[in-house]
Amino acid sequence: MHRTNTPQPRALGDHTWRDQAACNSTPHHRVDPELFFPEPDEVDRIREAKALCAQCPVRRVCLDAALENGDGAGIRGGMTEEERELLHKKLEHRLDYGRVNEVLAGRDLHLTKAERRAVVRAAYQSELPTSRLAWLLKITEEHAEKLYRRTRREIRNRAVEQQKKADKTSTSQPHALTKPKAKLPVRGDLRTAA
Repeated sequence: MHRTNTPQPRALGDHTWRDQAACNSTPHHRVDPELFFPEPDEVDRIREAKALCAQCPVRRVCLDAALENGDGAGIRGGMTEEERELLHKKLEHRLDYGRVNEVLAGRDLHLTKAERRAVVRAAYQSELPTSRLAWLLKITEEHAEKLYRRTRREIRNRAVEQQKKADKTSTSQPHALTKPKAKLPVRGDLRTAA
């Protein structure tokens, strides 16, 4: 079995990953925290900070934490503020099924809107009780019931739309057993020889 060395997503409020960070200063490994807050024109400091990030075992977790917390300052996860800007804008649309599965297994993670919708849909299709969905998403049971109703409606509407498309497609194409009628030429189509 092939195992990847991808770190698990951090749980809400979990900051223990910082203990493993390459930028964590220890008596044997001194790191100046100001290194990660260079000015845009300080190319050497940026390069040095990114080199340290490249060795970091929790670089992905650091980047996720910066994005999830809206942290736009400094170099985080091996990326500058400018490099992370587009990721910040796209974050709410992130859909990582690994994170969705972690939440369904009971881990308490920060989810994007797209990931929350995926958790609700998966829970609905698995017929998890509303109390379990409420516990997974840290919401009330009434809210969980509302999310299930919305999901049921979305699934029903999607099925209706697909049926309409299928019906439209089947009526626009001639039946395979019916031969198309040959078009007979009309008098104006016939050309006479001179």
